[in-house]
Amino acid sequence: MSNILIVGANQGIGYYMVIRLLEKGNKVAVLDIQDEHISEWKDRYQDSLFVIKADATDEESLSEGIEKTIKEFGNIDIAIHNACLCTFVSEQNTDYEVYKKVMDVNYFGALRLSKLVLPFMRERKQGRIIFTSSGVGVTGFGNISPYASSKGAIEALAKCLEIENREYGITFHIMHPPLTNTASSSGLPVPKEFMADAEKVGRGLADNICSKKFVICHSFSQSLQMKLCYRHPLYMGKMMWKMTQRAKG
Repeated sequence: MSNILIVGANQGIGYYMVIRLLEKGNKVAVLDIQDEHISEWKDRYQDSLFVIKADATDEESLSEGIEKTIKEFGNIDIAIHNACLCTFVSEQNTDYEVYKKVMDVNYFGALRLSKLVLPFMRERKQGRIIFTSSGVGVTGFGNISPYASSKGAIEALAKCLEIENREYGITFHIMHPPLTNTASSSGLPVPKEFMADAEKVGRGLADNICSKKFVICHSFSQSLQMKLCYRHPLYMGKMMWKMTQRAKG
């Protein structure tokens, strides 16, 4: 069993991921700016669920949360950046401040978590850090460039930090959920029946959290889809955009 810290898990995929991880006997610390949903499980998992108010954009609150987690659990085996901000507006109607805000949560949030957790993992010569990415960070998509750009950036960050930290026994990974029915995707003009179920995705990712693969998916079919996206990124991006436009029409 592992001691796991996850940033962003009060709802959606992260929420169900935490429940599954707890069911499997892990200890889980959740850092989030909101905690009303995940805190409902504290009575049932008094000794294994630790909930802390923290903001992915605030280094001080993240640092305090990580220190409290280590004090509570003794160490952190797996750290996951799952906090996310997504907008659904075209580039011409999106100013610089929106791009900065999205990058602050999605990319710099992942970087902050890594910089704060890595010293502890390097000292122990082991650990695993996972960033939740998105297919659009590989393929591109319409009216979502701040989010897609931030996800593309964490793909590169994870690869670089994987190379730099190999000598310490630390591995980096990317989680790739499909388009899922969550609050963050509610602005997409896509029928809900075309979206994956958040509980199924979260539980599947939790079951594969210790995969040795760099890209972690919740199912075999999603793994195949991501292989296509990495092999034919722009083609897949244009195709998914056309399908979305048809569904919207």
